[in-house]
Amino acid sequence: MSKLIAPSILAADFANLQRDVEMVNRSDADWFHIDIMDGVFVPNISFGMPVLRDIAKHATKTIDTHLMIVDPDRYVKTFAELGCDVLTVHYEACTHLHRTLQLIKSHGMKAGVALNPHTSVHLLSDVIQDIDLVCLMSVNPGFGGQQFIENTYDKITQLKKIIGAKNTDTLIEIDGGVTDKNAVQLIEAGADVLVAGSYVFKATDQEATIAHLKTLVNP
Repeated sequence: MSKLIAPSILAADFANLQRDVEMVNRSDADWFHIDIMDGVFVPNISFGMPVLRDIAKHATKTIDTHLMIVDPDRYVKTFAELGCDVLTVHYEACTHLHRTLQLIKSHGMKAGVALNPHTSVHLLSDVIQDIDLVCLMSVNPGFGGQQFIENTYDKITQLKKIIGAKNTDTLIEIDGGVTDKNAVQLIEAGADVLVAGSYVFKATDQEATIAHLKTLVNP
């Protein structure tokens, strides 16, 4: 399977959001990665449903939505109606994770689970067969532009073994601090999807930067 690149809209220019969405549409990127933050689960607020609705109007690629919010079950139906294709919730925010995964799937979306840097991948062993995507946070969630946490490589390797043991098709997504300096090593460790925010949107030529990443991870 081709390895995927998902530019993180959190790093886009919010004053020119349509322009940046259209750039991702034209580019070699595979997904839009959209972070929804509530200021409670993480110490930051990003954007909510109205902005996501407007992004979805213009996006022509998979919408991968990452909820960094408490009690995400309340909004699963709403995010489905807004056009999300993949909906990822945090392990740390779900009291009944299995129930939440089933709820997401019942609304026709792929179900993802995100893990904070301190959370062990082994906690997903009993539900990995119900998870379409695991998002490993390689920075502490809440803010873009942070430094990559090196322990992520070990977590990818451990998670890959769990997925293999259960013979599932679960994808491994890496979110935070991804650049051309670590992309190849992340893929070699077992990652399938790389989320890139600041690295893409702060580049002088954003489309060329995405194309370079895509080529690196699919030699």
